Amino acid sequence: MAKITLYTTDVCPYCVRAKQLLEKRELAFEEINLARDPDGRAQLVELTGMMTFPQIVIDGVPIGGYDQLAAADKSGKLAELAAAA
Repeated sequence: MAKITLYTTDVCPYCVRAKQLLEKRELAFEEINLARDPDGRAQLVELTGMMTFPQIVIDGVPIGGYDQLAAADKSGKLAELAAAA
């Protein structure tokens, strides 16, 4: 099973939706809340090139935010990525 990391912040409706989607698919993930972590945010920008939330990373590869997660789910790519390890 692939390692899924979900970077979130406080008061973020898309973060909630991303968590719900992953839970619905029964995919284990680690949530890292960067609301009060400016160094963590800087590292996230280095990793993903983005400062928006949520950001989803699967096995070290950024896949994007909620819209990209939902698109990957709809196309079947999320299941493929999650199964790869």
